[in-house]
Parts: sequence; structure tokens; C-alpha cells
Amino acid sequence: MRHTEFWARLDDVLGRSYSRTWAELTVVRDLDGRTTQEALDAGMPPKEVWAAVRRQLELPESER
Repeated sequence: MRHTEFWARLDDVLGRSYSRTWAELTVVRDLDGRTTQEALDAGMPPKEVWAAVRRQLELPESER
């Protein structure tokens, strides 16, 4: 998964304007106490970050 696909998926789920704010402010428990943005900035693969976001938001398996 590329960063562009990650952001497109997050935009679809949360809406474009809110997704960026959510990514900057919400700590995701499966990202070792980091926000989504911090995890991506640290070089974590977008696919792994998306999996953690999907679990955090309790999205259905179809959002894999």
C-alpha cells in the first residue's frame, strides 16, 4: 500500500477534512502510543498503519 492509498482510504472512512486532524491528534493503541501521522513519519509502512487504524476504528474486514 502506498501513502496515497492510505490517505484515500482514511478520507473515505472519516471524510477528507477530518481525516487529517484525526491522524494528527488521535493516539492509536496498536501504534505504540503514536498517532497515525507520527507512525507514518517514523517510517512505519502504510499497510501496517492502516491495519492498526482499522482495528482502532473497528472497521469491518471488508476495509482491509
